[in-house]
Amino acid sequence: MTFTILFLIIGVLLVCGVPVAIALIGGSALFILTGDVPPLIVAHRVINGVDSFPLLAVPFFILAGNLMNSAGITERIFSFALALVGWMRGGLGHVNVGASVIFAGMSGAAVADAGGLGSIEIKAMRDAGYEPGFAVGVTAASSTIGPIIPPSLPMVIYGVVSGASIGQLFAAGFLPGMIMAASLMLMVAYFARVRNFKRDQPFAWKLLWVTFTRAFLSLLTPVIIVGGILSGAFTPTEAAIAACAYALFLGLVVYRTLTLKRFLRVSFDTIETTAVVLFVVAAASIFAWILTSNRVPEAAATVLLALSDRPWVILLMINLILLIVGCFMETVAAITILVPVLLPVAVELGIDPVHFGVIMVLNLMLGLLTPPVGMVLYVLSRVSGVRFEHCVVSTAPFLIPLVACLLLMTFVPGIAMWLPTLIYR
Repeated sequence: MTFTILFLIIGVLLVCGVPVAIALIGGSALFILTGDVPPLIVAHRVINGVDSFPLLAVPFFILAGNLMNSAGITERIFSFALALVGWMRGGLGHVNVGASVIFAGMSGAAVADAGGLGSIEIKAMRDAGYEPGFAVGVTAASSTIGPIIPPSLPMVIYGVVSGASIGQLFAAGFLPGMIMAASLMLMVAYFARVRNFKRDQPFAWKLLWVTFTRAFLSLLTPVIIVGGILSGAFTPTEAAIAACAYALFLGLVVYRTLTLKRFLRVSFDTIETTAVVLFVVAAASIFAWILTSNRVPEAAATVLLALSDRPWVILLMINLILLIVGCFMETVAAITILVPVLLPVAVELGIDPVHFGVIMVLNLMLGLLTPPVGMVLYVLSRVSGVRFEHCVVSTAPFLIPLVACLLLMTFVPGIAMWLPTLIYR
């Protein structure tokens, strides 16, 4: 079986509505069975795909987001963001972005952001009269900020694979994350003007102070997580556990809003969501192994360097490759496959590995908003009750500012490298 037939089979399965993981495993298994590779390799590669220490952070980050939501922590963050920027026209759209920036310092994953804050944000926007598609679109787009602002699970995995400093990667993601937030708020302001959105509430210093004091202990979560990682007190995986422990402390001891019944429901929701995410990871790992073992990435890299010797052209082509890969492959698998192939090309062009890490992660985060994999879209479709196809259409306009940010980060490396240079070099 040729690779063309492999891609065709997977594409047909996806078009027929087969789940992404099943399509990847089915096509990959058929490819292996028609070759000389023992069939047992399918099970072996699936198991190896999820047998990874950094992946332990996935269920804990998801659990942390669910605990914060169930214990009322995300509600306090949302209330503070509403008092801070809710007075603007289309205020709840701006609140959506602002809350994601705050939550980005807690979850480290876009899926956790979408699952943790998404239900609160979408419900609040619906109750205020916003169209459900717009609510889903801005929620999906703002969730991509989570893996850019530290802590970030994709940055950790990139650092492990590439050998780049995780601390520098975290520092490099801060300014790009803030610029992404600003660009999304500009997009919300544009929609607010075109669609004549109202101001959701007047600004009041007293309300801002009250909501800040209510959310103060919750707002300490990013300080604990990021401070602990940068100080070396714990690893990023342990930071996810620390986030869960702190969320449990707030929910059980301080706020006393987390009951045993809620905790059990949160645990089952976490298990279900984790199973879906890791199933996609496992399926992507076997597909990635087929490409790697047949030296497809190396051949692609050779072709890439032969096309042009101009760095900006190569960077555009790398961005295009990453955007396409992000549409079909889970982030962890994509990083594992492509970093060994593309990073040497980037280094040869004079691109700093830390800067390249920001480019790669931002590219792959856009893949979370595009079908067929689009994990954030699947999560928000489930949370909001909006059909997946409608989620895709509603999110599309918000890709414009995100792609603009990607190009800015690609061709102005000083934005990403300013903090790492200031702190570490």
